[in-house]
Amino acid sequence: MSSDQHLALVLSSLDDDKAEDIVTIDLRGRSAMADHMVIASGRSARQVGAIAEKLADRFKQATGRSPRIEGKETGDWVLIDTDDVIVHVFRPEVREFYQLEKMWMPADALSRVREAVSRPAP
Repeated sequence: MSSDQHLALVLSSLDDDKAEDIVTIDLRGRSAMADHMVIASGRSARQVGAIAEKLADRFKQATGRSPRIEGKETGDWVLIDTDDVIVHVFRPEVREFYQLEKMWMPADALSRVREAVSRPAP
């Protein structure tokens, strides 16, 4: 599978598990650690852990490889490393505190994401 196919798998899994405020950052040419970074939120520590566990299971079923996972025990911030895609799943308060989007996204893209996230749901 290509890194774009891994990304599609990750995004589908996050969507299936009702992750919120999903942001994708293209790292190609900017970092050697991965091609894509995905940042998402869960409503509670329990949901964050469940999102991460389901994503790891789906990734293993699709690729035969288990991603590395850190932080699942606490459920505040879980990192899932699939090699091609780095996924961060946060509780909203923890995500706001660390603000990873600020570190990795260009300023113009970040402002568009903030506008989309702050828009009320239809």
